[in-house]
Amino acid sequence: MSETMIHPAAVVEPGAEIGEGCQIGPFCHVGPQVRLAPGVTLKSHVVVTGASEIGEGTLIFPFACIGEIPQDLKYRGEETRLVIGARNRIREHVTMNTGTEGGGGVTRVGDDGLFMAGCHVAHDVQIGDRVIVVNNAALAGHCVLEDDVIIGGLSGVHQFVRIGRGAIIGAVTMVTNDVIPYGLVQGPRGYLDGLNLVGLKRRGVPRADITALRAAFQMLAQGEGAFQDRARRLGEETTSDYVRRIVDFVTAHSDRSYLTPGQG
Repeated sequence: MSETMIHPAAVVEPGAEIGEGCQIGPFCHVGPQVRLAPGVTLKSHVVVTGASEIGEGTLIFPFACIGEIPQDLKYRGEETRLVIGARNRIREHVTMNTGTEGGGGVTRVGDDGLFMAGCHVAHDVQIGDRVIVVNNAALAGHCVLEDDVIIGGLSGVHQFVRIGRGAIIGAVTMVTNDVIPYGLVQGPRGYLDGLNLVGLKRRGVPRADITALRAAFQMLAQGEGAFQDRARRLGEETTSDYVRRIVDFVTAHSDRSYLTPGQG
């Protein structure tokens, strides 16, 4: 690993923990409670503050602001944290806030994510691995994004919404309800418009599972009874682990209702 380098024009406050091989560029500001794991790079003009942990190999671009207090009027200065995993790419003007006491106290980002310019991750958001948030998209407080989710540019996700594994949100979409795993949501007021088939194929999901997912979607879209009842019947019939993820997601507790097929 390369030698740790801190530019003389950077400010690293006493108490900050800087791992081996970190690169801190000019005009960066690193607060006293920050922990940078080995190999983190702050290019220039980056602010990392609060009780923030940045995982190994993460690269943060100019004018990102990481670890500031929540944009929540209920916040009263309590000690909360931001935890970011390894090998993330955080582009220009991204903002990520710490948690709130009422939301568990921790905003958490997994590994290998890409957060494009101008996107926002609010308080108490929980993000899995390999998530992509495209330019100027915003995640409101308490959202949950499971692994392999893609959020299109200029989109907004309402607070407390859950987005299941492998789902994709089209550009300029407002998401106000939970999204099933592998779902495709698009439109100014987002509606469930199918499955993320491109993403499934890219990840090498077996054809039999894709066929099972197609059949499951049709049952959820057109079957008899309420949406939750259809999901429970699906769980009794399926042998696909991928379909089982959808069933488990739909039948789990949620603070929001679900986007059903064709629902705006």
